[in-house]
Amino acid sequence: MVTGNQIRERFIEYFEANGHSRVPSSSLVPAGDPTLLFTNAGMVQFKDVFLGREARPYRRAVTAQKCVRAGGKHNDLDQVGRTARHHTFFEMLGNFSFGDYFKEDAIAFAWEFVTRQLGLDARRIWPTVFREDDEAFDLWRRIAGVPAERIVRLGEKDNFWAMGETGPCGPCSELVFDRGRETGCGRPDCGVGACDCDRWLEIWNLVFMQFERDAGGRVTPLPRPSIDTGMGLERVASVLQGVASNYQTDLFSPIIDRLAAHAGRPYDSGPGGFPFRVIADHVRACTFLIGDGVIPGNEGRGYVLRRILRRASRFARVIGAEGPSLHALVPAVVEAMGRAYPELAEREEFIRRAIEQEEERFCGTLAQGLRRAEELVKAAVRAGRSELAGDDAFILHDTFGFPLDLTRDIAEEQGMTVDETGFEAAMARQRDRARAARAGDDEATAVRLRAVLSDTPPTEFVGYATGEDRAEVLAVLTGAGPTDEADAGTRVEVVLDRTPFYAEAGGQVGDRGRLLRDGLEVAITTVRRHADGRVLHGGQVLHGRLRPGIEVRAVIEPIYRKDVARNHTATHLLHAALRVVLGGQVAQAGSLVAADHLRFDFTHLQPVTVEELARIEALVNEWIFDDLPVEWHRTGYRQAVGEGAVALFGEKYGETVRVVKVGEVGAELCGGTHVRRTGEVGLFKILAETGIGSGLRRIEAITGRAILERLARIETRLADAAARLSAPPEDLLVRLDDLLERLRARERQLAESQGRLVVHEADRLLEHAVWIGDSRLVTGLATLEGAEALRAIGDVLRERVGSGVALLAARNEERVQVMAAVTPDLVRRGVNASRLVACLAEEIGGGGGGRPDLAQAGGSRPDGAERALAIGTAEARRMLEAAGESPASR
Repeated sequence: MVTGNQIRERFIEYFEANGHSRVPSSSLVPAGDPTLLFTNAGMVQFKDVFLGREARPYRRAVTAQKCVRAGGKHNDLDQVGRTARHHTFFEMLGNFSFGDYFKEDAIAFAWEFVTRQLGLDARRIWPTVFREDDEAFDLWRRIAGVPAERIVRLGEKDNFWAMGETGPCGPCSELVFDRGRETGCGRPDCGVGACDCDRWLEIWNLVFMQFERDAGGRVTPLPRPSIDTGMGLERVASVLQGVASNYQTDLFSPIIDRLAAHAGRPYDSGPGGFPFRVIADHVRACTFLIGDGVIPGNEGRGYVLRRILRRASRFARVIGAEGPSLHALVPAVVEAMGRAYPELAEREEFIRRAIEQEEERFCGTLAQGLRRAEELVKAAVRAGRSELAGDDAFILHDTFGFPLDLTRDIAEEQGMTVDETGFEAAMARQRDRARAARAGDDEATAVRLRAVLSDTPPTEFVGYATGEDRAEVLAVLTGAGPTDEADAGTRVEVVLDRTPFYAEAGGQVGDRGRLLRDGLEVAITTVRRHADGRVLHGGQVLHGRLRPGIEVRAVIEPIYRKDVARNHTATHLLHAALRVVLGGQVAQAGSLVAADHLRFDFTHLQPVTVEELARIEALVNEWIFDDLPVEWHRTGYRQAVGEGAVALFGEKYGETVRVVKVGEVGAELCGGTHVRRTGEVGLFKILAETGIGSGLRRIEAITGRAILERLARIETRLADAAARLSAPPEDLLVRLDDLLERLRARERQLAESQGRLVVHEADRLLEHAVWIGDSRLVTGLATLEGAEALRAIGDVLRERVGSGVALLAARNEERVQVMAAVTPDLVRRGVNASRLVACLAEEIGGGGGGRPDLAQAGGSRPDGAERALAIGTAEARRMLEAAGESPASR
């Protein structure tokens, strides 16, 4: 049997032999396209090549590309496990021509590979073509000898491909394999293009990229037509291995076998095996996504991963796997796929831990959520509904973390549907509430700005080149709105036509400084950029009168700017060091760059160890001491990312971006301010590392002047401690060790003395004990204060009394403590210390409790101690007399 690994390698070697360059699979996280959730086709990494924005050193390429289709426009999640061929994760084998060969060669390569290299029966292969593509129709007949009745013309929906609303597009041609009448639906009209049953399996799609569509919908020929093809490895493997489903191929069977062994039940290839197929598919997707740096979370890619993982976790429970179990399947995925994708083997332990942690987190609420889901479904059935309300689905999502997919599965198993429109409405209401809570001030400011500055351009930032510039005041705003003048003492926000002040952005705080003019001084303490591009300089008029239309000198505070710059460059160094020490899966999740400290949030599954923190700190300082150059330049976004600059998913970038490069350490897209050389940072010190959420960690650190100030504070405290301990700073530890040893010796002496006092007090109280039957009752006020002393006396009395009850109180001017202790034989006969203490607590104005053999209470009425003891003594007598009459005493 030919294996999946052999098919993949055979495909690549065939096209290499035909002049194609082998190109590695790109990451599932698309480089240079933050709008795309996942790489979902082989052509994604070549998009800029097809668009003419990027040149490669080859014109023919072949790849085996890992792909995910879950979330967004391309989403096969609901079909997974129900059909023999749909997956969230799959491999796409592809050959590409960038203005080199076209239709004739593409068809010739495809036919030769499937019939000669793979040995498929040519009589069972049905090509499809676009209805108007006579050229492709004729080529299939001439090159492959396919009879006309086996070439199917289809419409634009099936056989015309476009990159987007505008841009490259063209007809495509699919190779469909006939699996045989016995695998079909049996309908009379069952055929290619007319039926979607498992008989007709599309194995390869050839895209002929020959046109360009403009905004008006007009289609014109491209000067250099190109080829983009995609063959599904899993589908071809099922054909060559002679199995009815992708899930029976060697790409899945090791995972399903491991799962069946873990669940203790065999896999059923029919409907009963649906949960097995879902789990096997989803575990592959999760393994590859985490291997490429995606971490389960609540937004974007992380949330799609969480949905997939939680859906699999719920189906694991359906087949009887209790507790976290999916992580145990990771080795089977790595075993099947690790040779082709070595990054899986390198990160196997990290992937396994990430899945296990998410399972543990979800298992905590899964059982409770399933019970609630069952209640909601039953309530809907009782009400005569066949649809679960959208608000109910939202409750399961909001309270128990159930993605809609999971709720849909649960409802479907009960023959119900989900009101998805109602669910989305509930989600929208929640988003609106959050948005409304955030938007008030900004919207009010926007209205005021639009009224005043409707014809003015956005503020020009000149702060990279200078820290001082002349600028015109375009508007002055106070809390009441725009104003024509603001006197000394007034809080204002000022809009200038140009500014050297950096506005808060990308985690970096805004600049501080002054607006100056003869007789006028405005202190600027906050700078923020509004959505319309205007920069708002917030502060207070110190002297003079501020009016729109005047020219001022805008001057930043240089020391403050330099401190911020030190921390921003250090943040880039920290990010790079984290990836070196912890691994390439580390990704930035947020940051704060201030003048006195920096904060960096990143994805990581467990606390960073002390040793790892030391290595990270040492590496950053090594780069600082190397005095590396810090350079920045502007370039095209796609070119920057293609050259390795780090871009953050979710950030909006324009066509032109600013790249900040630190020596050979790395480059990031960044609009912030930086030092010119790393040596200017001075020194870097980590203060704390903490967890801030699922898979998220935070490091706080300081640099430069802040470290100097911290050292000064430490030295002052050290000198103060040395003075108090009468020792020079270098001898402080010796002096402290000596003092601690003396203190421990005193504590031992005190404990011994306290022990003697406890025994003496117990003996004193025991002298006044009274016999009640064959047991003794010890009551009285102890001379030693505190709950601990009472417990110790009670323990001694229980040892010495034989059979009996001790009922004691201790007090000072403000508080009173009471205690009851009962020997084991009396506990067995119904005497209960906790009930005795309850009687006493009411009299002393407090409360307490404990066990049947020992209980305590405290109160705020010391003068009630005697009466409490009297009541307790009477109750203890009654219990002891009753115990003497019980059958257990005979």
